[in-house]
Amino acid sequence: MKPINANTKIAHLLKAHPDAMEAIISIDQKFDKLRNPLLRKLLAGRTSIAMASKMAGCQVDDFFSKLKPLGFEIDTETVAVVEDKKELPAFITTLTKNQIIDFDVRELLASGKDPLTLILDKMKSIQAGEALKVINTFEPVPLIKMLEKQGFDVYADIISNELVETYFYKRSDNTPVEVKPKDGADSGWDSVMQRFIDKLVTVDVRELEMPQPMLTILAELDKLPVDEALYVYHKRIPVFLLPELSDRKFDYRIKEISEGEVRLLIFKS
Repeated sequence: MKPINANTKIAHLLKAHPDAMEAIISIDQKFDKLRNPLLRKLLAGRTSIAMASKMAGCQVDDFFSKLKPLGFEIDTETVAVVEDKKELPAFITTLTKNQIIDFDVRELLASGKDPLTLILDKMKSIQAGEALKVINTFEPVPLIKMLEKQGFDVYADIISNELVETYFYKRSDNTPVEVKPKDGADSGWDSVMQRFIDKLVTVDVRELEMPQPMLTILAELDKLPVDEALYVYHKRIPVFLLPELSDRKFDYRIKEISEGEVRLLIFKS
């Protein structure tokens, strides 16, 4: 089993051993949220052991002591990556109370419901100079990336382990950033298909509402073996997914079948 360290993502642990989730939950009751499939999908791929330890107020060694009996090889030499403290953006200092629209999604998440579609609906009514404040128990990274690409300024205020307030500010010059597939994304389809012909995992997101297609694909990639590829049935080229694939070191090929019919092959680069 590959050694784990303070920077190992929770998703890797869950994928590597079927008993890892219960072992993690036994460390602190805050990790019980991993039982919620939606929260697990949103958090596990982005949260490292060090980050999770900080959130729960425990130590990295607490994870190691619980995971070692499961057969995990422990690397105690690698130092946890420390994220730089975020500076307060200018737009936050100029906002008045009347320009902030609050949306508390904690109860929705606790009940297992996905609030992202509702958040996107609320964003449609946000006027220039206003901000939607999403009140949550974690930083909604996929949503942040999505709305940044649409031209919104974003600031996540991590108040405590259980409270994060994320501001999505619409500028007067709000202009979506154009995202295009990388050069060569539409070439070499047949050769890549041949390479993974017996190692394909298939997912169909054509009937899902936004932003579920992106979240579903990312969840599948979290558990995709390195020598396999994800074959995606989609209605369109998922432009907001593409930068995330690059960030996660995935390569991809796109094949447009017809209007409303797109296929993607996603694999480790």
